[in-house]
Amino acid sequence: MFNSENDSNDSRLDWTIIICVVLLALIGVGSIFIAVSHDSYAGTIVKQMITQLVWYTIGTVAIIIIMQFDSEQLWKVAPIIYWGALLLLASLMVLYSRYYFAQTGAKSWFQFGPLTFQPAEIMKPAFVVMIARVIVEHNRNYAIHTFKSDFILLGKMILWTLPICVLLKLEKDFGTMLVFIAILGGLIIVSGITWRIIVPAIAAFSAIGGTALILVITDGGRKILESLGFESYQFDRVNDWLDPSNPENLNGSGYQLWQSIKAVGSGGFKGTGFNVSHVYVPVRESDMIFSVIGENFGFIGGLVLIGIYFILIYRMIKVTFETKNIYYAYISTGIIMMILFHVFENIGMSIGLLPLTGIPLPFVSQGGSALIGNMIGIGLIMSMQFHNYGYMFSSSRDFS
Repeated sequence: MFNSENDSNDSRLDWTIIICVVLLALIGVGSIFIAVSHDSYAGTIVKQMITQLVWYTIGTVAIIIIMQFDSEQLWKVAPIIYWGALLLLASLMVLYSRYYFAQTGAKSWFQFGPLTFQPAEIMKPAFVVMIARVIVEHNRNYAIHTFKSDFILLGKMILWTLPICVLLKLEKDFGTMLVFIAILGGLIIVSGITWRIIVPAIAAFSAIGGTALILVITDGGRKILESLGFESYQFDRVNDWLDPSNPENLNGSGYQLWQSIKAVGSGGFKGTGFNVSHVYVPVRESDMIFSVIGENFGFIGGLVLIGIYFILIYRMIKVTFETKNIYYAYISTGIIMMILFHVFENIGMSIGLLPLTGIPLPFVSQGGSALIGNMIGIGLIMSMQFHNYGYMFSSSRDFS
């Protein structure tokens, strides 16, 4: 499993990535403490903090385990973990938490007593390793790219994505569906598919998005979207995003977004100080955690956080270019798109630039499922340097 017994384990660890994740975890612990200390009863604060620390510990173990898998092993288990994760996702149609469904309107969680689990978060890295395998296998069989072969590859990637999107649509988890679309988009761009296909596809997707927005903001359009299964709360989120200060929404669906914007704005340049919060934001310990950082640590704190993410993403991109294993390179691209989209969407929705979607902030927000999924992604990235075989997949090598 290891390529050289003479290399020390330290030299095979990417310490920049490790330090970035640790710093984000520390920011997360501090921010969650601030949120729960203002919003929870004293007796539950310790419990919530211990629970989050347990999730960080489990995530660390997940990284260590994933690092032990080299590219050949990941190649072999990719279909198994994809179908296993998809089966878990499908089982939510029957075994979803009734309590969280009543609270959120989405069938996204299993519930085991006080513990909850969101299979879609595990589906994300499973999806990445499977689509990466699909691309490598296709390009191995079609050594020369043609318009026809590229269309076949695009069709394969969409077909592997379609079951996930259908399930997420049925489970009313549109926000998570967007993550998979972002991952797919990133992998399509680097897969070798000609720009003669990609550019028209981007144009068509943009046209669909623009048309959807027009439909959302018009009465006739909303009737069409309702007939297609869209819910009223999704329309409300768009309304809140377009006009967050509308008095009609401030006591209803727009309250959380407006309070988040107020909290971030009240932090100013330096912030109000650690654990000094004056603006209440519902569920700020999870999806709206950036409002805590913005209020308590201000523009400087937000800039530091974004800087850490920038260094993390930069290092992950560098690892992608350094790896001589094409399968690893595609996996890395998928994980980068996953984390980047989470950061962009979470911070964007917290300051009112994007609609609310329930996307957590990686390694910072409270919650176990998302944290484990992101930690698995980090484990996959670190596996590249840890094994560092220095060869590329080729048609002469059997990875089936």
